[in-house]
Amino acid sequence: MSPKQQIRIFTGTTHRGLGEAIAKHLDMTLGKVEVSRFLDGEIGVQFDENIRGSDVFLIQPTCAPADNLMELLIMIDAAKRASARRITVVIPYYGYARQDRKDAPRVSIASRMVADLLEAAGAQRILTMDLHAPQIQGFFNIPFDHLFASRLFVDLLNMNPIENLVVVAPDVGSTKMARFYANYLKTDFAIVDKHRVRANKAIAMNLIGDVKDKNCLIVDDIVDTGGTFVATVEMLAERGGKEIYAAITHPVFSGKAVEHIEASHIKCLWVCDTLPTPKEHLFRRIRKLSTAKLFAEAIKRIHFEESISDLFLDNPSSQPREPMIDLKEFDTVSPSLEQG
Repeated sequence: MSPKQQIRIFTGTTHRGLGEAIAKHLDMTLGKVEVSRFLDGEIGVQFDENIRGSDVFLIQPTCAPADNLMELLIMIDAAKRASARRITVVIPYYGYARQDRKDAPRVSIASRMVADLLEAAGAQRILTMDLHAPQIQGFFNIPFDHLFASRLFVDLLNMNPIENLVVVAPDVGSTKMARFYANYLKTDFAIVDKHRVRANKAIAMNLIGDVKDKNCLIVDDIVDTGGTFVATVEMLAERGGKEIYAAITHPVFSGKAVEHIEASHIKCLWVCDTLPTPKEHLFRRIRKLSTAKLFAEAIKRIHFEESISDLFLDNPSSQPREPMIDLKEFDTVSPSLEQG
């Protein structure tokens, strides 16, 4: 059996559309796995094909509800007990990543707990995108590959350049990301200084940098309730920013986030398909980029034991590089990526 024949791609029930798109880019079909729910709510998993000795890739974001994580853990256990040669867990969105440290008395470090659970279940390698806290990689004792959505957004901006642009970090934690975009796009960057009142509640306080009469690009890894994001957009508009764009990897959109974002001065919000998108999260100024080609290329390189560093923008050997997006992919939101 050739190495290519030994690849098996499976996806859970959380985001099947992305799994199908990744398999399509690999010129494969998704493997057959049955995920069942018992009447008492327990989850059962059974692989409906032989995976003994195969290089198995399991695709599942660990977004809420917690059943998504539990389903993934049971899939890993089932693959291990079916004698898979190697189990690589592809987690487009790593849930619980914001609980990466003990920043208050008597709290858990849930992201470390999730890492322990994945390893205990039998994961042998992790592939994910844009961790909220990159140091989470150190929680694992197995190989960990970390992709960056900047590869997609920079391709987008190269195809659709924005004149007189300034890159904006919505908080101090995003400064490194904003500086990277600014250096790569050869433009200025600014930083919004914020004060967090409590979890999911922040107030933008000050702006470091000049945005007057400039088009602004906000870059960040996640938008949850949208409070920090909307406060940043409104501050930029008040400080004289012209058209305001945003490139956000993970569109969590909790509570009334979509309503608040839609009512803001945002011109266009680009997000990735790392999470399933309920129809109520689709609005006229959001555009979704597919991560399928980037994940597919990483999966192929992992399987053939090739370096994935060429997929990073800061690697000189990656120039010139093949674009990882298609302009058609963000003209409209693909119905196949909608949930429900």
